[in-house]
Amino acid sequence: MKRRYFNFASITFVSTIAIGCIKTAGDRTAIASSGTSETMPTPVAASPPTGPATSPTTAKATKVLTSGTFVDGEHPTKGTARIVQKGDERILELDRAFQTSTSGPDLVVILHKSPDVIGSTVPPAYPIKKGDYVFIAPLKSYSGAQSYVIPASINSEDFASAAIWCRKFNATFGAARLQRSSSARL
Repeated sequence: MKRRYFNFASITFVSTIAIGCIKTAGDRTAIASSGTSETMPTPVAASPPTGPATSPTTAKATKVLTSGTFVDGEHPTKGTARIVQKGDERILELDRAFQTSTSGPDLVVILHKSPDVIGSTVPPAYPIKKGDYVFIAPLKSYSGAQSYVIPASINSEDFASAAIWCRKFNATFGAARLQRSSSARL
């Protein structure tokens, strides 16, 4: 009598674990008692709650404030620069088409007061004057999409262009005139 109870209990226990594992893993195929497989219905996930009160994380809305296309300076530079507002941060973004020369050391990203950095400076280096620009950050990559947080202490509205500048030799590789987006309300 004790042996039958043990065998029945063992079979029940093993069956419960096997079924629990199949349900827990979310497997769509269960083994039927005949040894063949049958397709189980796909579980439907409940819709997540919506609205700011029920959402654990709120995505930051992005608003384009200004944008412009790079023009060549001392070296070929192409792509688009734009300043976007994400929450409380203003970010200078270079698009994935951005590309500049790998020839210069100490390349940095700056904001410049002039709307025409290249036209208002002298070739071939297109040097800039101290006080006409503000340093943002070292250039992360010679090509591709990248972004730079503009420090809160900098009023980006005071600057009309973004530029890639070789700090060591005071040479502007390229610049983009930043024009206000029609949808931006500053």
